[in-house]
Amino acid sequence: MSALFVAWRGGDPQNGVWGPVGRLEFDSGVYRFFYTRGARTLAGFRPFPQMDNLNAVYESEDLFPVFANRLLSSSRPEFDAYLCWGGFDPDNPPEPISILSVTQGIRQTDSIEVFPCPAPDIDGCYINKFFLHGVRWVGQVALDRIARLKPNESLNLVPDPHNEFDPQAVAVWTADGMRLGYVPRYLAGDIGRLLSDCSYIELFVERVNQDAPLQQRVLCRLHACWPEGFLPCSDEAYSPIPHIVPVHCEA
Repeated sequence: MSALFVAWRGGDPQNGVWGPVGRLEFDSGVYRFFYTRGARTLAGFRPFPQMDNLNAVYESEDLFPVFANRLLSSSRPEFDAYLCWGGFDPDNPPEPISILSVTQGIRQTDSIEVFPCPAPDIDGCYINKFFLHGVRWVGQVALDRIARLKPNESLNLVPDPHNEFDPQAVAVWTADGMRLGYVPRYLAGDIGRLLSDCSYIELFVERVNQDAPLQQRVLCRLHACWPEGFLPCSDEAYSPIPHIVPVHCEA
């Protein structure tokens, strides 16, 4: 089974607070979606279109429209490039949920993102890939530096506790002292724990997509230890709401 959490941003369209509100799963050819407790506690959240019952489990053989609309159509001429931006092979396209796990379903000025909950690899390490956030706010000098990034170039993770929008924010800097952006907010708390408790934590440039939109310009790769007792995505907001109504969505 593949699974992603769904995050929603409340408040200001640019700097509002992100929080988990649901979980999207793909299992044996069936998509499944249900809300988590964050949907009841995140200020201002409203259920998604055609999914208005917070107690329901929605199932469909096709990806639900609210998420399908966050994928580039395979009929678009740039579709192969779109797959390459996320590190996928255009000759062997993955399932849509796998694409969403890397692209995060991001749309500019939008209020929804999706993301996988990290799990330890076979060596018990923390491995994660994510697109650099906040690139559109860093200025032209930083954009010029991004254009010169090389695959496997080492980057630095720097906590930014005085950030006015998120005290858990973690900035991403180059080794030569240029701030390029931030890790995604939904990862910031966990990465802060890794920075505190890990004997090693490394961030690298996975690839730079010069022809991609800014939100998909820099794909990063994080490698760290998995501290004893570390449980990502374990807050109450990630817990499923008790479900009482199964709903099958027709194609």
